[in-house]
Amino acid sequence: MASLITGILCCLPGVGLLLGLVALLQIRKRGQRGRAVAVVGSALSGGGLALAVLLVTTGATGWMWQGVKDGVRESVNLSLAKGDCFDSAGGDLGGAVYDIRTVPCEGAHEGEVFATFTLKDGPYPGDDTVTAAAERCVGLLDAYAMDAWALPGDVDVFHLSPSRGTWSLGDRGVTCVLGSTTEGSTTEAGTLTGSLRADETTLDAHQVAYLKGAHVLNTALESEPDTELVEDDLPGHKAWARRVSTALATWSHTLRTHPWPAAARAPMADLAARLDKARPLWDKAARATDADAFYVSYDAAFTLLDQDADIPARKSLKLATTPPGSGAQEPGDDAADEEAEV
Repeated sequence: MASLITGILCCLPGVGLLLGLVALLQIRKRGQRGRAVAVVGSALSGGGLALAVLLVTTGATGWMWQGVKDGVRESVNLSLAKGDCFDSAGGDLGGAVYDIRTVPCEGAHEGEVFATFTLKDGPYPGDDTVTAAAERCVGLLDAYAMDAWALPGDVDVFHLSPSRGTWSLGDRGVTCVLGSTTEGSTTEAGTLTGSLRADETTLDAHQVAYLKGAHVLNTALESEPDTELVEDDLPGHKAWARRVSTALATWSHTLRTHPWPAAARAPMADLAARLDKARPLWDKAARATDADAFYVSYDAAFTLLDQDADIPARKSLKLATTPPGSGAQEPGDDAADEEAEV
């Protein structure tokens, strides 16, 4: 019986064959029953042993294992592409995600892919290193969702990255995902509805030109030194003010030279004039000799970058008109990230 069971399982063919032979000798000496069972077990085990030897000697085990690795790699890296929306059995983008199924973006879904990239090959670098590398997703969002005003306030960036186990099977891909952080919504907890994509494939040339100019200024504003007080790093803040001044000049040039549609020309001219008025104040802050002088110029300059003043220009281009973090929205507008964006 042990020979038969081992032969059926095919996990220990050598052991099954040995047990079968021992059983046949014992049956002959003692006149016991079970010869047929021992013969079948020996035959199955012998066949399993022969197959195992064949696989090893022909190298078949190697290409079979490679096939398994290729299958895992393809299922992980190629199952999701930029622009795909999906659900998963895990249901938690912040935890384990498995059994991913692509679904139409028009309906409710768990996540939307906005970028993918591949990590450098080699030994598994460790969970912390993989997580740190995956933080690159944050910097890739602007290329997919150019208008921060149009992102719902409960949307956050997540990433699907290799684990130690999938890395050993060839998985090197990182998938950058947008997902909802809201629990217990009126529809389904933690879901999105509709695509969040807003780039050259979904926007017109005028909207793209405006958002690219705004991005230049936002990037400069976000490069402010981490120190809590200006006096803790006056040189760093002066360099920051210079970057903002340069960004203002770049965006003002775009606003004045781009061939805007008729309805947008006046709002864009007003916006350019406001930026031109703010720029000398940022220049003055960049030349400040002490923190007090910096604060005086900075306070006046920052007032001229009030987000509400951007609304007429945005409205003329049919872009979202509710500033990030302001709460309620106009019909057709989406909520937005709380971080100040212009």
